[in-house]
Amino acid sequence: MITAKAFAGKHYAVYGLARSGLATVQALLASGARVTAWDAKEEARSVLPEGAELADLDAIDLTQFDSLVVTPGLPLNRHPIAARAREAGVEIIGDIELFARARAELPPHKVVGITGTNGKSTTTALVNHILQTAGVPSLMGGNIGLPILSQEPLPEGGVYVLELSSYQIDLTQSLDCDVAVLLNITPDHLDRYDGFEAYAGSKMRLFEMQAFPHTAIVTSEVWRTPDFDRTRFFAIRADRQQAADEYVAGLLGWAVYDGKVEDGGLNFSAQSDWPALQGPHNAQNVSAALTLLDNLPLPTNLIDLGLRTYPGLPHRMERIREKDGVTFVNDSKATNATATAPALAAFPAIRWICGGQAKSDNLDECAPFFKNVREAYTIGEASDLFARILAPHIKVAECGDLAHAVLRAAHDARPGETVLLSPACASFDQFKDYEARGDAFRTLVGAL
Repeated sequence: MITAKAFAGKHYAVYGLARSGLATVQALLASGARVTAWDAKEEARSVLPEGAELADLDAIDLTQFDSLVVTPGLPLNRHPIAARAREAGVEIIGDIELFARARAELPPHKVVGITGTNGKSTTTALVNHILQTAGVPSLMGGNIGLPILSQEPLPEGGVYVLELSSYQIDLTQSLDCDVAVLLNITPDHLDRYDGFEAYAGSKMRLFEMQAFPHTAIVTSEVWRTPDFDRTRFFAIRADRQQAADEYVAGLLGWAVYDGKVEDGGLNFSAQSDWPALQGPHNAQNVSAALTLLDNLPLPTNLIDLGLRTYPGLPHRMERIREKDGVTFVNDSKATNATATAPALAAFPAIRWICGGQAKSDNLDECAPFFKNVREAYTIGEASDLFARILAPHIKVAECGDLAHAVLRAAHDARPGETVLLSPACASFDQFKDYEARGDAFRTLVGAL
């Protein structure tokens, strides 16, 4: 695990004992820190590591702690412990900030930080895969894979590739990424922020933490977004002693035009040779990855090998099986309309299973691809809403639950068609998380 002498002798409060919380407790104890922890669930408290103290952090005095380390899922805008910590003058941080503070004691390395509303998991995993294919020691963490503090430090020359949600950035103060990437920004998580501008501002903090001359990459998609605050971005970069005009060239000097990457990279006609990277959204993910990797030079032939052998992610356009000429695809990770749209664009004849806990009252981002949908099968809380939205455009079957939708779609599908679970919704109405929803889909499809 990752430890640091900088933590020794300090007293940390750790709130939340899921995977990252447990890893945090273990790393802090191994570093010689005192740890007091709490979780509202008795089952989570029962696995508290030996050496940690257990106390109800919702009730005790917080002024005794040097830091309060919370899970990213904790809503800072409305959870009582966040307000109590501020009143007590105790900083609120997450495990990514602890990693940032441990970096000075690790072997020389680089850190890549990738954020955005959609595509960050795929881009993070792709960059990590290409680095490992090229023989560069690397690991991924943050919002993907194992908790960062639970992993073994990389040797000299290693690269830590971090997927960073806005929640994690909110809990981070000093993560100076050698390369920071913003893939896109669309409205999301607005229950946690005072409007879209505040949400976008959270993403921008990834750049604010960078020191000169580290690299900031904003994709052309973000740059063209009307709500992107260019003035703030330039102010951040100027504050880091980098001339704004240099950054204009860096930002706008790459994009996908006429099927090619303008920085002299790979021709996107080769996308057919990348089985796990189909669709226009993955062309953008690859383009971002190549731009990022340009700052971590690698031989082009090894990059190409990495693209061809990338296995893809569970629950993100994951091909489950083919039965009687029908392909079944699990895209459960698509929890909003913007994330679902690329999946609808990637297949020509779709039986679309959608619905769950809606994040908005429309499917506008998906509308350009309704022509690819043979029929929609709606489920969950959003079943009626989505049926009303879709009925004027495509045939709709209101199925209510996933099991019914899978059986109905599989019965209706013809050879050459794709049964696609891409919900455009959160999962919490009927499942613990999107992974449980995707696992249920896999099980149902396997039983056909």
